[in-house]
Amino acid sequence: MSPAPDVRIADDGLARCGWVGDDAEYRRYHDEEWGVALHGDRALFEKLSLEAFQSGLSWITILRRREGFRHAFAGFDPETVAGFGEDDVERLLADESIVRNRAKIEATIANARLLVTRIALHPGGLDELVWQHAPAPRSTRPAQLADLPATTPESVALARALKAVGWRFVGSTTAYALMQSAGLVDDHIVGCWRAAAPRP
Repeated sequence: MSPAPDVRIADDGLARCGWVGDDAEYRRYHDEEWGVALHGDRALFEKLSLEAFQSGLSWITILRRREGFRHAFAGFDPETVAGFGEDDVERLLADESIVRNRAKIEATIANARLLVTRIALHPGGLDELVWQHAPAPRSTRPAQLADLPATTPESVALARALKAVGWRFVGSTTAYALMQSAGLVDDHIVGCWRAAAPRP
């Protein structure tokens, strides 16, 4: 049986979702991270921050700079980032290993401060706030890339909930991208090897 039109067979013989290119890091991300359940405030803070930086750019641009982001933002430790001041903003604006955007840098710092103060006061923290918006599993797997939505009622609700506590640089599209990457939804399409593999 031939693979679905939106599935690409790479030189390693594996069929993957068609958005995955030939970049080794992109393949690894698709195979090992995308659609895998991610928990923990720090991990979700990192993912939300990177999704915000990705806005207007391709995800591979962010992946190629992820280690740079991690170094620049102290491993996305919320307490450390929350302590960043104007000198740190200027340092980050001069750091060529990341995407240099003042609004996104300042939003990341503000979100860290929010995470260690207001959100930390809620039982379950950011993890619970995010995961309580996970939708019920689909009854059928997406057949093609066109079947993947940009937003859903759950992502609209998640973005609204984050904004309600003061989170910056998040909308329903960013929230859905988080849901995909953090495993709240599994959007590997029919024919992709990960669609047939047991979920980690």
